[in-house]
Amino acid sequence: MFVTPDKQVRYYDKRHLFSPGQEDLHYTQGKQRTVLTYKGVRILPQICYDLRFPVWSRNGSDYDLAIYVANWPTVRKDVWDVLLKARAIENQCYVCAVNRVGEGGGIHYSGASQVIDFKGRVLLNMNHKFNSIAYCRLDMLSLVSFRKKFPTYSDADDFTLFLD
Repeated sequence: MFVTPDKQVRYYDKRHLFSPGQEDLHYTQGKQRTVLTYKGVRILPQICYDLRFPVWSRNGSDYDLAIYVANWPTVRKDVWDVLLKARAIENQCYVCAVNRVGEGGGIHYSGASQVIDFKGRVLLNMNHKFNSIAYCRLDMLSLVSFRKKFPTYSDADDFTLFLD
């Protein structure tokens, strides 16, 4: 759910269900890729396992910020870090990743919430083992300038996603 202060509500349904955790037995796969706009920033919401599927988050110059909300366990933290940077670099976007902390079902979650810029630089890293709040300013003018100087999306392969 994405709720604005003026009470507008938008939502995204997770596309990639985590079959090792039997999500596919309990949930229905999302069918629609969602991009929403808030305060002039185009946002692609994603959920957890979606991070492992780069085609689903491919930026056709239609978003500026990808937000990943996740329950990514500590044992896979190195993969989490690498994939988040890869999504930021390949899509020339900011990435905001919000991850669970604590214990659940015998699994440990260390957080590792972070904000990464379009060059893969970590702007904010919350490797905390407790709940906390942080703020990070995104420089949208720098993003636009970088995309103009290095427009990789214009060289991307054409393809269409066929959703069932």
